[in-house]
Amino acid sequence: MTTITPGNGVPSYDAGARSLSGRTLVMSGGSRGIGLAIAKRAAADGANIVLLAKTAQPHPKLPGTIYDAADEIEAAGGHALPVVGDVRSDDDVARAVSAAVERFGGIDIVVNNASAIDLSTTDAIDMKRYDLMQDINARGTFLLSKLALPALRESAGAGRGAHILTLSPPLNLDPRWAGAHLAYTMAKYGMSLVTLGLAEELRPDGIGVNSLWPRTAIDTAAIRNVVGGDEMARSTRSPEIMADAAHAILTSDPRTTTGQFFVDEDALRRVGVTDFAHYSLGAPEDRLVPDFFL
Repeated sequence: MTTITPGNGVPSYDAGARSLSGRTLVMSGGSRGIGLAIAKRAAADGANIVLLAKTAQPHPKLPGTIYDAADEIEAAGGHALPVVGDVRSDDDVARAVSAAVERFGGIDIVVNNASAIDLSTTDAIDMKRYDLMQDINARGTFLLSKLALPALRESAGAGRGAHILTLSPPLNLDPRWAGAHLAYTMAKYGMSLVTLGLAEELRPDGIGVNSLWPRTAIDTAAIRNVVGGDEMARSTRSPEIMADAAHAILTSDPRTTTGQFFVDEDALRRVGVTDFAHYSLGAPEDRLVPDFFL
């Protein structure tokens, strides 16, 4: 397949007949970064996007609100429904699921994007931060997936290609990762365990359940503010590589594409993409910073 330069929600690979047109996605987070890139890529097909996020007001350090994201989704060609809420709240998640069904008639796809990061060691981490990561990452992923199941089963029964996609890493039991930042590793692996378990549980329903993780660091607010700053960001890839990889997964057959822990490059190779240089933000491919857990 031919690749083209990625842009503002514009496909960077030839998707052929693979389209999310008319499909409804519910996403946790998504007001910026990888989540917004995935939403805009789906919007370019004409998808409906329901965003559940807390950012109703501008953050002093982070760009964009849920309403700004909705405007970008609409500009990219989709239909957006912003739902201000917290993925840690049962009521807020239930409200987002109900709003999606009421506005768009159902739910075809859940994207568990919301995540918190703190790379502190066990001695240093505050238990409030520990609880925050567990509540957003592991519990939030489980909760949104759980409450969307009735609608997803309807979608699968209608042959609309029902999927759950979680932005979490392969379950790598190399002790290096637990030893480096145990609290964060536990929270992210909790998300991956949801993928592992639900893929098996929902296999008879024909719902695809997969995880997606980047091969390299991605230019996001977390990278710039928590991990490495602007200098490190120059050795990353743009969020569009994750958006294209997510699109490739979400347009696949959920009956055969399930229970997988995809790395972005591998998901794109499945649809014929072999050149990833255009996603890099300046550094040569062999100088890019690898991501955690790989």
